[in-house]
Amino acid sequence: MSKKFSVTVPDYVFEDLELLAQIQGRPTATLAAFLLEVAMRQARERGELPPKEQTQEKTA
Repeated sequence: MSKKFSVTVPDYVFEDLELLAQIQGRPTATLAAFLLEVAMRQARERGELPPKEQTQEKTA
């Protein structure tokens, strides 16, 4: 299941995001979602978040 939310970023971040999305040929929102997913995966790998199995057990 996917969730939706709003985020506010500085103009320069949005401009860079728009440019990169255009270069990659994808919508800006899709690129932003992908980058957030990558950042969360990296945080988990660095140990900043518990393993996925533990977080799913707590919500069940």
